[in-house]
Amino acid sequence: MSRLRQGLVLVGTVGALLLVLPTPAPAEGQEIHGENSSFVGQGVAMAWGVLRGAREDDTQAVLRIVPAGGAYVAVSIDGVDPFTQARRVLFARSPLGASLDVRTPRASFADLPRREIHFFSSREAVGPALTVYFMGLPDTTPEFTSEAALHAYLGETLAKLMTPKGRTQ
Repeated sequence: MSRLRQGLVLVGTVGALLLVLPTPAPAEGQEIHGENSSFVGQGVAMAWGVLRGAREDDTQAVLRIVPAGGAYVAVSIDGVDPFTQARRVLFARSPLGASLDVRTPRASFADLPRREIHFFSSREAVGPALTVYFMGLPDTTPEFTSEAALHAYLGETLAKLMTPKGRTQ
């Protein structure tokens, strides 16, 4: 095989690989493992809860996010398959505001168990300043059968996290 032909084969092979390999999300800032069903640190606080439905398909994982002194203006959430690195936007980049509840079907954790919560420091930022990730829905996440009980829990948990004693990270 001639050198020209070998070069063309090599270029074609590399090009084909670039087309099929997953593209990682842009990463500029710090990445932290969330680990538990409640998290406070790096200027954000979050708590998970599950709202059970009549069927498993109706059961929702709810993540409440509140600012905790950080200067983040927007948030987005990706679901990621840790084996293939395939990713899907589950919550498009949106303003953070004073409090934000994000709901995803609990069953979606089967295919996309890693959740990446991306925090952006400006509307123009290309990549996140902070990413907090969870490897699945935390085992300590409580389940509720009513919206009222879920909201009460999330509010109380985040209030505790926001007290100076609760800020341990």
